Amino acid sequence: MTGKRKRTRPAQNVLAILAMLLVGSAVIRIGSGGGFAFAANPDTEDVVTREPKGPDSDVTPELLALLESLREREVALQERTLAMEARMQVLKRAEAQIAEDLAQLQEAEAKLRSTIADVNAAAESDIDRLTAVYENMKAEQAADLFSRMEPSFAAGFLGRMRSDSAAAILAGLEPDLAYSISVVLAGRNADLPVEPLEQ
Repeated sequence: MTGKRKRTRPAQNVLAILAMLLVGSAVIRIGSGGGFAFAANPDTEDVVTREPKGPDSDVTPELLALLESLREREVALQERTLAMEARMQVLKRAEAQIAEDLAQLQEAEAKLRSTIADVNAAAESDIDRLTAVYENMKAEQAADLFSRMEPSFAAGFLGRMRSDSAAAILAGLEPDLAYSISVVLAGRNADLPVEPLEQ
């Protein structure tokens, strides 16, 4: 029995040594060649060999051209918008200026009408006073003055006078002049509508 034990121990030692060598060889292979094995794996080939894609890697030239056209249109639209806003500002200033000028014109027109009304009132007052002077004159003296007037001018005063004073002055004038003044007086109402006579 002692002889059998001595034979089995060397064999076990040899097996243990062989096992250690195999393990060491495996460790060395994993440490040195594992990277190559990982790189050779078809499942991991894309991860190792491919580079990361950028954001524009899938953009075609046609799409880039379209994007550039859209950018140019956007810039042109912004420029047009700014130009329209500038024109609107100019129009607003012009409208404000026009409104101010119109207000000044209306004020000037009102002042002019007031001035004309004052002038007309003053002229009317002067004519009334002068007519009153002619009425208070003696008929012969007034007729002498009216004989030197134009018929239309003389008719203007006679039309304002009382009928008795006007008749006395006309009676003192020469017949031709009195007739001319009478025609002017009658012609003033010639354009007035005439009511038809009742039948």
